[in-house]
Amino acid sequence: MSLESCVDVLVIGAGPAGLMCANALAMAGVDVRIIDQRPTKLTVGQADGIQSRTIEVWQSYGLAERLIHEGNQVHMSAFYGPNERGEVECTKRERLVTPLTACFPFIITLHQGAIESILLDSMSQHGVKVDQPVAPSAIEVSEDIEELASMSSYPVKITLERLDAVGDAIKTESVRAKFVIGGDGAHSWVRRALNITMDGENTDSIWGVIDVKPDTDLPDIRKLTKIQSAHGTCMVIPREDDIVRLYIQLSGGDLIDPSTGRVDKSRMNPEKLFEVARKIFQPFELRTSTGFEWWTLYTVGQRIASSYSVRERVFIAGDACHTHSPKAGQGMNASMNDSHNLAWKLSQVLRGWASPSLLKTYELERRQFAQDLIAFDKEYSALFCGNPRTVENQNGLSHENFFRASKKFGGFITGLDVQYAPSALVNVKHQGCASNLVIGQRMLPQIFVRAADALPVQIQDMLPADVRFKVLVFMGILTDTQIANVNSLAAQLRKPSSFLQKYAAHGDVSSVFDIITIVAGRKEEASFLDVPLLFRPHWSKGGGHGYETFGIDPAAITFVIVRPDGYVGMVAPSTALDDVDRYFSSFLIPRGL
Repeated sequence: MSLESCVDVLVIGAGPAGLMCANALAMAGVDVRIIDQRPTKLTVGQADGIQSRTIEVWQSYGLAERLIHEGNQVHMSAFYGPNERGEVECTKRERLVTPLTACFPFIITLHQGAIESILLDSMSQHGVKVDQPVAPSAIEVSEDIEELASMSSYPVKITLERLDAVGDAIKTESVRAKFVIGGDGAHSWVRRALNITMDGENTDSIWGVIDVKPDTDLPDIRKLTKIQSAHGTCMVIPREDDIVRLYIQLSGGDLIDPSTGRVDKSRMNPEKLFEVARKIFQPFELRTSTGFEWWTLYTVGQRIASSYSVRERVFIAGDACHTHSPKAGQGMNASMNDSHNLAWKLSQVLRGWASPSLLKTYELERRQFAQDLIAFDKEYSALFCGNPRTVENQNGLSHENFFRASKKFGGFITGLDVQYAPSALVNVKHQGCASNLVIGQRMLPQIFVRAADALPVQIQDMLPADVRFKVLVFMGILTDTQIANVNSLAAQLRKPSSFLQKYAAHGDVSSVFDIITIVAGRKEEASFLDVPLLFRPHWSKGGGHGYETFGIDPAAITFVIVRPDGYVGMVAPSTALDDVDRYFSSFLIPRGL
């Protein structure tokens, strides 16, 4: 016997990518199911660093407060290298997050199990829980063109096996799905079942990782500290509850199983790893009296999936489509941002708002990001594998190499400068209207003053991940002439042919678009009643300064279109309404009255 069921979206794998996707879909009201072959959730180890941009993304889902409360904040980094006596000493300390546009100028460190628990609890509030232990055993994707084009069809068939079934219990289930997301890790079953290859290479570099509560006199143990010594390289990541993660460079020959070519974990143990770290720390002491919470070995593989989807009905995300070294703290961040990019697009398509062609932009945007990530990772990882500068080796690496790299790559490491290329979703035609807002990058943070009550409001807090496009209308200085222009614009936008009306069912503009009005002026003189009702759907929105920050002319009326994932999709003057309409018409479906 077997069960049969249907679901709009089946997510396979309950790691960071899968949970992030399932939670975002659940919050959007999508019929979603998530499965995992593990019998229980993760409790220790694995990934542990959340970068600045990812904290912003979590904030857009209302989850950052708990993440910040439970995690450890890392604000500073330190560099140690050998002195003339061959002992390591501190050569430089600096702020960890270098871009000045960070809303959260730090990283959060917290073990992956605790991070996943936040997502699990949020999902549970929306009626979704992980079904485990359940594993897929077969998948078929229809090749029928009409079936693939219809959003009422279920063109993906998956066979699931319940791994804990005993006796006469039903072990097999046949699921029909509109979409399937493979967030099932570097050894992805979904990717292999669909014959998607991973292109790239392995390096010879082998690293050990150990989580421990250390007893040490190293003064920078609670900073992100890189130590290069004659005994090797170690990176220190301070964590929650006084735990520290140590990444330890190993000389690898005797750790490789010659029959498989892979690292053989049985040839190492945490005590040996800790002894290597202890030598690297000299002359500083390194001991522990509490044992080791978690440890592992890994080689650095830098690979990208040849494709991120099959017929825009099955997608892969996270480690299933890109692998790289963990030393810049990108893995979990890249995975969750894959899901953040995909979830809103799936939600809009399933709601009937957007054409299925929108889904093609997932691979376009996130595969290019992964290629940039691999190129960065190759250069950054090489810094950890080189020999340190010493009296005898003046050509070796020093803190200056890391400092230059952090300046060069700071915006990429933090995720704050990630930029999507021009596409249906990224229109750069009128970039000059907001010279400091880079179209294709995330909306810059800025404090505005709310006109109704003079409350300071962070603009990013007004851009929740709620599947809606945010239409920011910068009205400039409200002179009598400008107010007349604004009223004329409002009349144009009330017409059935305008983009605001065309894509909103039954005239409910706020279901698809959230309009945020920003005027230039002093809070003592601002009155939100000067703004037409269309531009103030909620009394509390409006007011503030920031025109100079964004490079917007206060004498003009300017649209800034922010995508549901918080990235700037388009900027346009109010005189170019046709261009704004063409932007939305390239992927949204007119819904009429």
